[in-house]
Amino acid sequence: MKNIITKIHLAIAALIFAASMPFAAAAAAQTDFGQWVAGFRQTALAAGISAKVFDRAFQGVDAPDPQVLQKAAFQPEFVDPTWNYFDNRINASIIRLGRKNAAKWAGWLTKIEKRFGVDRNILLAIWSMETGYGEIMKRDDVMRDAIRSLATLAYADPKRARYARTQLLAALKILQSGDIDRAHLRGSWAGALGHTQFIPSSYLAYAVDIDGDGKRDIWDSVPDALASAANLLAKNGWQPGLRWGYEVILPPGGKKLPAGRLSFRQWRNLGLKSATGGRRPPDAEAELKLLDGRNGPAFLVTRNFFALKRYNNSDRYALAVGLLADAIGGRPGLKQDWQRPFTPTNSDEKAEIQQRLKDLGLYDGAIDGKIGSGTRTAIAAFQKQHALEPTGYPSKDILQLLRQNR
Repeated sequence: MKNIITKIHLAIAALIFAASMPFAAAAAAQTDFGQWVAGFRQTALAAGISAKVFDRAFQGVDAPDPQVLQKAAFQPEFVDPTWNYFDNRINASIIRLGRKNAAKWAGWLTKIEKRFGVDRNILLAIWSMETGYGEIMKRDDVMRDAIRSLATLAYADPKRARYARTQLLAALKILQSGDIDRAHLRGSWAGALGHTQFIPSSYLAYAVDIDGDGKRDIWDSVPDALASAANLLAKNGWQPGLRWGYEVILPPGGKKLPAGRLSFRQWRNLGLKSATGGRRPPDAEAELKLLDGRNGPAFLVTRNFFALKRYNNSDRYALAVGLLADAIGGRPGLKQDWQRPFTPTNSDEKAEIQQRLKDLGLYDGAIDGKIGSGTRTAIAAFQKQHALEPTGYPSKDILQLLRQNR
């Protein structure tokens, strides 16, 4: 779900948190947290959690996690532009990895498709969006103790307290079921779990043991994780054989178009044309989505798009999953690109920009070709050094200037 800040940012945040709290106040807060845990223990026991499971879960959880609070409070310096959101999630390296995993897990994907009716490329795209095909799960700066994270939010974050208490009880039920041991119950700062980042209540509702080992293991079993995602979609309206949507060309002249769902035949009669050709189900209903205004790409999305939103209630998320799935499956890319105020670079060129900025001492993040706040801040600093407008854009012009700056 997910502005990921670097280890150095997290370390600074933790130091700030500790420095801002005198020793006496910190000790008092720890005592208060202990009292909160004692009170929540009674709630958990009343909900059917055994005392043994609760005490094992909270062993060593004696203070809130300051890094969780920092992430919960973190406000990005800018709203991610549409082009950047999609560039960071759909690019050549991510597509290559998707196809590699499609081949690696082909047998299991066939079984999952047969059982749940969900397209394999959609599942691969969700896996990529959630944990980078599992790579994020290896990062200690991202993955945290789920019990401590949820307890921290329940205790110290009024906006998320109700959510966190519900998910904390669900996490304790997962432990009690025996599907995962305490040491492996790790997730995001908000308690999302496993390869496909299920919140604990979704795990209880949709997790599947497809590999037959007796455990619904979305942490160490990729088949279980992908099957669980398929089960979630299937139980939330996914229609087998129906595409998530199609890119279309709007009629000229800025004609006002209706909101809501119409059949593909009705949209065609209003002047919308297919961007890539091919047959559309004429009687199926679709809704028009313009995530980048009328000058950006336009899409007619089906009920399966809205099933994807049950996974993450965001138009951007659902569209990114659909477009990435298409790319992994070899479908043509967008005919109309996102609106950009600069000449774009590909993912390899973006990684080169990051490396050159790092060599200049302006950037300390990952060299991954993904443009986040750290990269844009570094680009802006480089632009200021050269008396340029500090846009932070990863443009061809900036790359050329960096190459000349030896």
